[in-house]
Amino acid sequence: MTIASAKQLLQSGEQTAEGLVSDCLERIQEQNKELNALLWVSETALEEARELDRRREAGEEIGPLGGIPIVIKDNILVKGWPNQSASQILEGHRSAYDATVIERLRRAGAVLIGCANMDEFAMGSSTESSHFGATKNPWDTLRVPGGSSGGSAAAVAAGFVPAALGSDTGGSIRQPASLCGVVGLKPTYGRVSRFGLMAMASSLDQIGPITRTVEDAALVMQAMEGKDPRDATSVELTQTTSPELITDSLKGVKIGIPDEYVLDGMDETIKQLVMDAVAQLKKAGAKIEHISMPHTKYALAAYYVLMPCEASSNLGRYDGLRFGYHSLGDTLEKTYARSRGEGFGSEVKRRILLGSFALSAGYYDAYYRKALQVRTLIKRDFDEALKRVDAIVTPTSPSVAWPIGEKFGDPLTMYLSDIYTITANLATVPAMSIPCGFSQGLPVGMQIMGRPFDEHTLYRIGMSYQHVTDWHTRTP
Repeated sequence: MTIASAKQLLQSGEQTAEGLVSDCLERIQEQNKELNALLWVSETALEEARELDRRREAGEEIGPLGGIPIVIKDNILVKGWPNQSASQILEGHRSAYDATVIERLRRAGAVLIGCANMDEFAMGSSTESSHFGATKNPWDTLRVPGGSSGGSAAAVAAGFVPAALGSDTGGSIRQPASLCGVVGLKPTYGRVSRFGLMAMASSLDQIGPITRTVEDAALVMQAMEGKDPRDATSVELTQTTSPELITDSLKGVKIGIPDEYVLDGMDETIKQLVMDAVAQLKKAGAKIEHISMPHTKYALAAYYVLMPCEASSNLGRYDGLRFGYHSLGDTLEKTYARSRGEGFGSEVKRRILLGSFALSAGYYDAYYRKALQVRTLIKRDFDEALKRVDAIVTPTSPSVAWPIGEKFGDPLTMYLSDIYTITANLATVPAMSIPCGFSQGLPVGMQIMGRPFDEHTLYRIGMSYQHVTDWHTRTP
């Protein structure tokens, strides 16, 4: 069920919020043990749904998402919930306050169902680095769902809920959305408040929705976007999301296809499916142009310097003393070392070490400063390209979901799975993945990137495509 169809049933009285939430909880009970998509399920969700039904019957306004069940990634704080960012270092932690997006979803009437599994501190592309075990892909439980928001994507694909929240630092919403056959949106940096999101890389992180349709993604964005005085990087919007104003007409829309995004070793079927989707967009009225983004080849190297540098700084706050996992040593320094050494997983420690090294004396200019310069060049590529075209279309992932364990022991191969998504984070532009076909019986995603704060064009292109195809209606 989509958000839009659930809203119709709720408004007509054919369904109640309690009934809808009860159905979701029943499905979670049946399937989550196998998929491991959710780490914790709210004990008050049914009670909240009953209260919404009571208010609706009394004629009260309950918000545009009134009664809609939503799952929340484990690194987004919900007051009283055991948010751990899927890490042992936060063992026993209970959130003391709500993230801004949570406050806004509650105000819109959403019912929060539970915490979704993820890669530890959002560091990963497969949801295998979670302290609580890997999440499985609903299309094939021997394969990964992508990451780091793999639990959120799997929960939507499996029909646990019609929507989930994820976070995206280098593709962590879009890549799992692609591998699970759902829609994932990374908004423009600053469109959504990061207050209450456990920081990984502060200049790259954004919260966004994972849904079944583009329309549903816009409905969730409408509820949670906007300026927040508690997040200095959030922006006062001149154009807010209005789902009812989105047209599926592509007349006059120019779409760019960057030559640099066709790489050696890419699955040929994925390439063909994306080009077939581009042909559908052209048939719907869009104009297609080939463009060049020459600094794309440096993006992966720049990202894997900048992101670990910011992560090593942000994760310095987890010392094993104030909250979470604690391992006592003979001295304060040994207590820090033991708590962090035992509390963090191998991928998190790898990135802390990489970041600390790149920021150290003698290496700062050679690595961090150089990566910042490359980021500027990549941003210029996008600025120039988006003067010529309204949006850029690429594959979301170079492959379909791979078998669990296949890449986990090979970090470089794992990092390459982000090759198409990281540029949008470095350039701070909006990007969305939508289903565009199947290869080997597994979902394939098409990525659409646009101008900063022009999510409207992404919605327009995505909805046009979904009106003439049915990939988004397929379920595991």
